[in-house]
Amino acid sequence: MFLGIDVGTGGTRALLVDRRGLVVASAASEHAAIRSKHIGWAEQDPEDWWRAAREAISGVMVAAELAGAEIQAIALTGQMHGCVMLGAEGEVLRPALIWCDQRTQPECDWLEEKIGRERLIELTCNPALPNFTLTKLLWVRTHQPEIFAKIAHVLCPKDYVRYRLTGEFAIDMQEASGTLLLDVTNRRWSNEVADAAGIPMSWLPRLFEGPEICARVGGAGAGATGLAAGTPVAAGAGDQGAGAVGMGIVGAGSVSATIGTSGVVFAATDKPTMDRLGRLHTFCHAAPGLWHVMGVTNGAGLSLRWFRDTFAPGVGYDELSADAAKIPAGSDGLLWAPYLFGERTPHLDPQARAAFVGLTASHTRAHCVRAVMEGVAFSLRDTFSLFAELAIPVARIRLGGGGARGSLWRQIQADVYGRAVQLLAAEEGGAFGAALLAGVGFGAWGSVEAACAETVHVAEVIEPKNAIAMDDAYAKFRRVYPALREIGRT
Repeated sequence: MFLGIDVGTGGTRALLVDRRGLVVASAASEHAAIRSKHIGWAEQDPEDWWRAAREAISGVMVAAELAGAEIQAIALTGQMHGCVMLGAEGEVLRPALIWCDQRTQPECDWLEEKIGRERLIELTCNPALPNFTLTKLLWVRTHQPEIFAKIAHVLCPKDYVRYRLTGEFAIDMQEASGTLLLDVTNRRWSNEVADAAGIPMSWLPRLFEGPEICARVGGAGAGATGLAAGTPVAAGAGDQGAGAVGMGIVGAGSVSATIGTSGVVFAATDKPTMDRLGRLHTFCHAAPGLWHVMGVTNGAGLSLRWFRDTFAPGVGYDELSADAAKIPAGSDGLLWAPYLFGERTPHLDPQARAAFVGLTASHTRAHCVRAVMEGVAFSLRDTFSLFAELAIPVARIRLGGGGARGSLWRQIQADVYGRAVQLLAAEEGGAFGAALLAGVGFGAWGSVEAACAETVHVAEVIEPKNAIAMDDAYAKFRRVYPALREIGRT
């Protein structure tokens, strides 16, 4: 039995998978709300992640009626790019700046001036962005030097939970790619970037491949969770890397489009493929010997949640989606730009702002809901446009996250992408991929690719129905960001 633990933004989920790849049980615990003291800020308390992890782990063992000793291996996944700063005794020094925090543009500018934008992309395959871990560290150095002076260890969110579980400071290659401190091409920390940024190498955890056993559950972790001391723990991957494993995205031409809080289009590659303009992320894959490129929309599922919470509190997503399904493709001209937390792909603009465009008195709440869903898909299509520009092959598209669970959003994606999309028999997100990585590390499968071949199966193929209407609407969508940017800077 293999345990995958997903330390997400909204909560932590634990999932048990057997040697056939079947889900035995799952349990989850919500996190406290994101703290946003100022516009663009986003922080969470690492201790709250550990509390939620303990609850989820205990809950899944109760649900499966299993003892800790029956779990053979564990792997973790979770939200990427967060910056957890620990002191010499392993104590948390301040709340973590998480992936959607946008305050660090001045630090990005400084870093690119210090190293050179082209050289930074050569070294890390990525430009400096506010989302990345390194720029968050630099913000703390500038604005909270008394905290910066106490740092002894830097971790990402899931790796903090691993530390509490095992006492080890470790990170996987895929997650490390999102710190802006990894030499992605050569799968090692970049001394040149760390030196230029003034970050001691001693702060950085040990690097491991995704399925590699990097630690074992310690006595304190066992006592807190009910797991057995000594249980092996694989390195795992960030949420997108583990999610891709769980969807079988482990070969060139295989692509996933996942809508969670953020939205990601992810393509596996057999070599690092760099966008010299930095519009796509190029990371190490969770599977050894592979890389991946991905485009990210910050406000994907977040857009729909924001709309519901703001304009339809108490109304369920199913009801909103059912109403939106009655609206024609293209939302009768209404467009949504989903830039609630700035935007990454393709604009690299933390100051980008969201907007409804084309609103009239004839539009209803249902129009707005459909426009939000279409706008998120349009934003993800921007990544497919870059894939075509860079000759990155797209042989098949598999859907994941909340965007795969509702029939309307599935159809909208097929229409917007203009391609058939695949729905998996069991899409369990990053926790499932993490469990597979744990199984590979334990030896249940010979490789990540073998684990995916045995456990990931397509259940349904959705063909486009409204591709022409969506092409027309997408052309108009492409004109929205330049107009908003001009307005926002005058």
